[in-house]
Amino acid sequence: MCDARALVDAHHHVWDLDVRPQPWLDEPGHEPIRRTFSPRDLLSAATRPIAGRRLTSTVVVQCVASVPETRDLLALAADDPLIGAVVGWADLTSPAVGDVIDELRSGPGGSYLRAVRHVVQGETDPNWLQRPEVERGLRTTGERGLGYDVLVRSHQLPQAIRLAQRLPELPLVLDHAGKPPLAAGDLTDWSRLVRALAGRPQVRCKVSGLITEADHEKWTVDDLRPVWDVLLSAFGPDRLMFGSDWPVADLAGGWNRWAATVEELLDGCSGAEIHAVLAGTATAFYRLTPEPTTKERTPCS
Repeated sequence: MCDARALVDAHHHVWDLDVRPQPWLDEPGHEPIRRTFSPRDLLSAATRPIAGRRLTSTVVVQCVASVPETRDLLALAADDPLIGAVVGWADLTSPAVGDVIDELRSGPGGSYLRAVRHVVQGETDPNWLQRPEVERGLRTTGERGLGYDVLVRSHQLPQAIRLAQRLPELPLVLDHAGKPPLAAGDLTDWSRLVRALAGRPQVRCKVSGLITEADHEKWTVDDLRPVWDVLLSAFGPDRLMFGSDWPVADLAGGWNRWAATVEELLDGCSGAEIHAVLAGTATAFYRLTPEPTTKERTPCS
């Protein structure tokens, strides 16, 4: 079957600094990725297979709080055979969020909008996801048939848990495993909170972004294994999805080194479990099954 060889990167970014600045790249330490990145650059970087699978489809994720950026990502998805879905941005606090989503979906590539995201990790309000206007916006998001990517740091996980409890009908995926504090080394609180979040059946989790939470220069597979063990036991493989967080991953080893690490972490998993993590979970959550379209799809091989 075609999807038996599928490899889905459920989380990557692209940006053109000549078109749209990315202010977060001005922060110290981001110099290596302070340039333009395209899907073609991803294909050039992602040359290592995982469990014999080579990259066949991706989910491109927003970076800045910008509807125009989301429009650009959707138009890119309409033209690029690698991109199977877009996680965009809309102002969840706005009463007009539904109209914005409808407008995005009616434009070029609008059918590829499958979820929205807000950079909650940058919000100082410990109850941002519980603000009445945000909850209203998230309910509207779910009513439009979209999921929500949850981007929080480990100390913000209680917000995610409350969100999952209060909106059980909204499909959620936890980005970057909730950013476990790998560099600090104490995973106790993160583990407890992630297990609580995993107790909500509508939540999925991306195995992504771990290497940039560890020591960028010295991390090893063994450093990451305790996080993997918690994720696998808490969510099970059917609710985990591989993501690269490229090109941010270039700060700590890059796509191919992360791919090799994921293959090592998957050692001992069954074929069905490997398929779930590398393709099945993302395909189901982001509805990546090919739909009628005029653009050429990347063939399986």
